[in-house]
Amino acid sequence: MIGKTISHYKILEKIGEGGMGIVYKAEDTKLRREVALKFLPKEFTADPEAKERFVQEAQAAAALDHPNICTVYEIDEIDGRTFIVMAYIEGQNLKDRFKPSLLELEEALAIAIQVADGLQEAHEKGIIHRDIKPANIMLTTKGQAKIMDFGLAKLSWGVDLTKTATIMGTAAYMSPEQVKGGKVDHRTDIWSLGAMLYEMLTGERPFKVTHDQAVLYAILNEDPVPITKIRKDIPQELEKIVKKSLEKDPKKRYGDMDAMLDDLKSVGRKSVSTVADKPSIAVLPFVNMSADPENEYFSDGLAEDLINALTKITDLHVVARTSSFAFKGEKVDIREIGEKLNVDSLLEGSVRKVGNRIRITAQLIKVKDGYHLWSDRYDRNMEDVFAIQDEITEKIMDKLMIALDVLKKPPEEHRPVNFEAYDLYLKGRYCLNKFEVDRALTYYEQAIEQDPNYALAYASIAEVYTLLSTGFDILPNKDAMPKARDAAQKALELDPNLAEAYVSLGLVALSYDWDRKATKKYFQKAIELNPNSAVAYQWFEFYWTYMMADLETATVQLERALELDPLNFLIKIRLGFMDIFKGDYESAINKFEALYEFEPNYGLLYLSLATAYALKGDYDEAIAYGEKMLEVGPRAVAAVGNMGWLYASAGKKEKVYELLAELEERSKKGYVSSFWIALIYIVLGEIDKSFAWFEKAYEERDGNMIYFTVVPVFGPVKADPRYKKLLLKMGHDNLIQKCTR
Repeated sequence: MIGKTISHYKILEKIGEGGMGIVYKAEDTKLRREVALKFLPKEFTADPEAKERFVQEAQAAAALDHPNICTVYEIDEIDGRTFIVMAYIEGQNLKDRFKPSLLELEEALAIAIQVADGLQEAHEKGIIHRDIKPANIMLTTKGQAKIMDFGLAKLSWGVDLTKTATIMGTAAYMSPEQVKGGKVDHRTDIWSLGAMLYEMLTGERPFKVTHDQAVLYAILNEDPVPITKIRKDIPQELEKIVKKSLEKDPKKRYGDMDAMLDDLKSVGRKSVSTVADKPSIAVLPFVNMSADPENEYFSDGLAEDLINALTKITDLHVVARTSSFAFKGEKVDIREIGEKLNVDSLLEGSVRKVGNRIRITAQLIKVKDGYHLWSDRYDRNMEDVFAIQDEITEKIMDKLMIALDVLKKPPEEHRPVNFEAYDLYLKGRYCLNKFEVDRALTYYEQAIEQDPNYALAYASIAEVYTLLSTGFDILPNKDAMPKARDAAQKALELDPNLAEAYVSLGLVALSYDWDRKATKKYFQKAIELNPNSAVAYQWFEFYWTYMMADLETATVQLERALELDPLNFLIKIRLGFMDIFKGDYESAINKFEALYEFEPNYGLLYLSLATAYALKGDYDEAIAYGEKMLEVGPRAVAAVGNMGWLYASAGKKEKVYELLAELEERSKKGYVSSFWIALIYIVLGEIDKSFAWFEKAYEERDGNMIYFTVVPVFGPVKADPRYKKLLLKMGHDNLIQKCTR
């Protein structure tokens, strides 16, 4: 074959051979590029099934356009010889990479993440590889991983060429279901990637026996040695990933490649942060030195804008507003603040605003010794506020680059063309931070009247509408969410790099569209644009909890959010709810009670304790905390609804019907979520009424319906076919088994 020209491909050299093909390097004489040609072996050309499988390999790979999958250009047949034309990859396969030395942890992680990324794309297109192994992963000279050889791929849209009880794959990397010759799905690739990752990290295969039959027996009956016993520098989180991917029962493995990929990336981020001494900063609220206390909105807004600008700097850890503003008005020692926020530097300052003139002072302080790294004063016109913000950000970057020489300038922001719009926007932020959502919305709309191209104002309007529905149950989802979507999309038209807009779109997809693919895409994009966005991680937890029922990954999101926002009360409460969802009510109670000293009169804390005690079976405590919730907080629909199921759990039916009557009366004057009424009827045991209300909530696109998958109160209806039907209608086909057993 060497030197021959097949079609317009000149064969240059043989580069590989396997059971299903011989591969040659060739020159594409038309396009003047190097390609790889894979020929079906002669002995298989007369075998219709072998030929069909070969064609199917080409179809599978050609259906995928991904940087971690080898590109297929075409399939052709000349003189009875069928061949696939692929991209030629300069490099070596992963199997050969093992030979010189053990892979460094970072390299192994990088390869695993790339392979998982490619497989995620394949699985989304309905393609299962079924033969993931080191020999089928090519590494380019630049270290990029490429998945090869889809010869055993199973296509959801093609012919499954696997015969019953036929073992397909390579023994050392086969999943138990492959070994048994049974039905396989995407989780078989998860197993194979886990086995490959085990070998990349340890230099050993998970099942160290020489003969194929012995390997197959071990896969079915033995557990591999934990990787941390072989290699001591491997993080526990990575060992958990390997262990979970190698669970013999597919149901105990990752539900999909997305979840495994997210965990791998999480370990990768932590690994990088331990290697580099990442600088960290908190921006304290600027002190309002103006004669008019009403100007506080401006000083707060200036500090918040600086936080937002700093979060976009690569490799800088920035504490979120919620935590840094917790010290507002407090006389606390710099070292104590730094310790509580776990940062090594603080930015503080003051603002004096008189007419059209402002004086801003700012100082960057090293927490360890109180040393001033930099300080300055600015006396300018109000219109110069953006230039001042930029200058402060630049000064901080200059000083922190001494600590880490990889800081990158944040992307340009779309700012208003006039100061009046910015001033109105700051007033809106100030109101929103005090939960005065109606006033905030008015200010944002006025800001857009002043500047119709103000992207951040549109993003903030989207945020308000999501809060009005999912946060406060004030507006029906059907009214609020389309407005939120429109505002967020307008913001992105004006500024495609606005992470806040992607968070809002994620919330719309989560609680209105119930579209899990879109939800994940939007939250991931928000985090990509702003890795310091605690809010994005905080809401991403809802995706993993309610759309994937993956509490481990959900907890990882919350832990990352808490790193960025260490004093955030809501994140800490959600961590307690992770214990509730796992059935560990005692642990949840301990977490909630530990929050007393911080917020002793917070309604959500009492609701959380009431929930945990009710599920534990201690109804007296539950009712006491529930009634305390109604005392300290507003009598919101959600509060009344939760109190209803607490009374129902305790058998206090008279109280329950009083609350149901209250909700019915309130529905005549304003919006009342049908979800809470349905929940109360479940606990009362009136299941038909419950499902009637759930159907109503579904038709209304009630945002609370996202809780339909995990909340423990749904236990009595899980076996009811109507529950499964509703799950399917909401697009939760991936959770049917988890939710109904």
